[in-house]
Amino acid sequence: MKLRVLMVSALLATASLNAQASEHPAWSYDGNGSPEHWAELSPEYSQCQTGANQSPINITAALKTNLEPLNLRFMELPLKEVNNGHTIQVADKGGDILTLDNQTFELQQFHFHTPSENTIEGRSFPLEAHFVHQNATGEIAVVAVMFRPGEENKELSKLWQHMPASAGSETAISQKIDLKGLFPKEMSYYRFSGSLTTPPCTEGVRWIVMKQPVTVSEQQVKQFAAVMRHPNNRPVQPAHGRVVVE
Repeated sequence: MKLRVLMVSALLATASLNAQASEHPAWSYDGNGSPEHWAELSPEYSQCQTGANQSPINITAALKTNLEPLNLRFMELPLKEVNNGHTIQVADKGGDILTLDNQTFELQQFHFHTPSENTIEGRSFPLEAHFVHQNATGEIAVVAVMFRPGEENKELSKLWQHMPASAGSETAISQKIDLKGLFPKEMSYYRFSGSLTTPPCTEGVRWIVMKQPVTVSEQQVKQFAAVMRHPNNRPVQPAHGRVVVE
């Protein structure tokens, strides 16, 4: 009987260790888990330090080309909003589509950073939204929108009404959100190759950064910052000779 108890205990201990090993190491934006330490937290995060095409970047000296018009299709559907401790993320798998490079990328989620992660000619913005899309083979394309100080953003207000205040909590958004209200009317953009801006900092991400910002009120920025309790932006990374096109 004692041997059986010991065997069961050993199995439970092994299962517990395996479960812990399978969990992603904790990271943050400050303290020992801050961006400069991400690569030290796990071998999975090594690209955060060794990668040559990391994001975000300072967009400057863009090469003028004939970029194809940005092709976005939006559906007005109820969404789910999550506070994951790093940002406010809105889950969206309702058929919102980005067509890029003759491929279809479906919107998976969008989230926010304050202050902005990318900068344009050295200019930072109080808020940046990332719309994360994925194609059938798992490749990622991120469309980034900057917010400048100004009038209250009506669609953002709808999201902020449901903003979960504590990490790990989520809320369903009953009213429909018109995502077009989170995008500028003039849809010119910059494009470059980069990475995820959070661990594991995976590279090969197609980045689209809208040239024109939309407005956000000072109160809306303060409301988001109060829930986050700290800035949630990764510092600008070296371009390493990357070409930004416009």
